[in-house]
Amino acid sequence: MVIPLYNEEKRARNIAGISKYLSEKKFSWEIILVDDGSTDDTSTHLKKFVQKNIKAVSYPANQGKGHAIKQGMLTASGLYRLFLDIDLSTSIAEFEKFIPFLGKYDCLIGTRKAKGAKVSVHQPWVRENLGKGFTFLSQLVLGVPVSDFTCGFKSFSAPCAKQVFQHSRIKRWGFDSEILFLCHKYSFSIKEIPVTWKDNPATRVRFPHDIFTSLSELLTVRLNDLRGLYHLI
Repeated sequence: MVIPLYNEEKRARNIAGISKYLSEKKFSWEIILVDDGSTDDTSTHLKKFVQKNIKAVSYPANQGKGHAIKQGMLTASGLYRLFLDIDLSTSIAEFEKFIPFLGKYDCLIGTRKAKGAKVSVHQPWVRENLGKGFTFLSQLVLGVPVSDFTCGFKSFSAPCAKQVFQHSRIKRWGFDSEILFLCHKYSFSIKEIPVTWKDNPATRVRFPHDIFTSLSELLTVRLNDLRGLYHLI
């Protein structure tokens, strides 16, 4: 399990709840905490949680959520590798819905937009509808037929994670669309799973800056592909 963190000293306590959930399961597990160049006291808080199966990865300068998750995925050793947000917009308990499909699909993605999904706390109207627009453009530009690109709850088999994240290049908010594009390009199977999700008003998304950045990164993904940067060697 990979958890990216940037200036999350106040929410680092959520790690305890995540590890408690996992410790009650019969399967083996690990947590990779990735400190994405935090400038607050996040790194100090993470040290409190480090143990045999909880590791911390850090680097000095902030690179972006996509870069943090890439480092975590390539550090992980599990057969299946989930990433989730420390704000628990999607609760770790939603992983129960993923378990029946592990080993049957290469990539499992949480969706807020398919039948059976539940949004208990909605985003502001403008942000929610811009998100719908981003989904439409991601489908159009990248040709990936999924309903939700940006839900921060995705799982990958080890072979899928290694291949996709070794080739990923987008470091910030457009990374979700890139990794799903790469899953599709490399013919890994994708399964969408409806989840319960709630908006967190303390989100780190800067509106509207990050929306426009993400849109430009969609074009970057397509250009990278045309330039052969995602070709397997």
